[in-house]
Amino acid sequence: MTIRKGQQWGSMVVPGPGMLTVRSDAELRALLLADRANGKPLPVVGLLGGDLMRTLGGTGDAARLRGDEPIPHLPIDVIHVATDDGRQTLLVAHLVARRSWWRGPLTAVMNAQFISRWDVAPRSHPNDGRFDLVTASADLGLQQRWLARSRLLLGTHVPHPLITIRQHDHATVDLGNKRRLWVDGQRWGSARSLDLRVEPDALIVCV
Repeated sequence: MTIRKGQQWGSMVVPGPGMLTVRSDAELRALLLADRANGKPLPVVGLLGGDLMRTLGGTGDAARLRGDEPIPHLPIDVIHVATDDGRQTLLVAHLVARRSWWRGPLTAVMNAQFISRWDVAPRSHPNDGRFDLVTASADLGLQQRWLARSRLLLGTHVPHPLITIRQHDHATVDLGNKRRLWVDGQRWGSARSLDLRVEPDALIVCV
């Protein structure tokens, strides 16, 4: 069940030996895609790196995931992505659509709060049944982009009249001209439009 105000999120479980671990969002996505292709449920995964781990307050402490003290087992949503040319995938942390950082529109689909050092979606939560759709207008000038980039470190780039953040459980996004896509930090072709849908409680992770 997705997180509810005033209710405990996840459960406390002793990790035990041999927990599966990953060190990046891309590794976690690859495991998820492989197990879905094979029709197998993904086991509990320990996060030792990546933007999803940072969002969850993890430190990358491998010993913690091998200890005998209970640690949180946290259900996480994933986002289904379909493009106008029929390709489909899943994302665990984020998708970025752009031609350039310095001109043209920018779009980010956030299940995590962060992209690398940047606090892109300060209110994003990976188990609230929604994703944050962040858009920066093509009208954002070069000087404004420099300023927004510096403010991204602290998540103070919003509010801004040319930057919007909206939450959805399903959305179709028109990107206009074809734009390059990065999914969980990896290049993933290009698209003119995206259909995005949340799958709640898709996997369980530990940090």
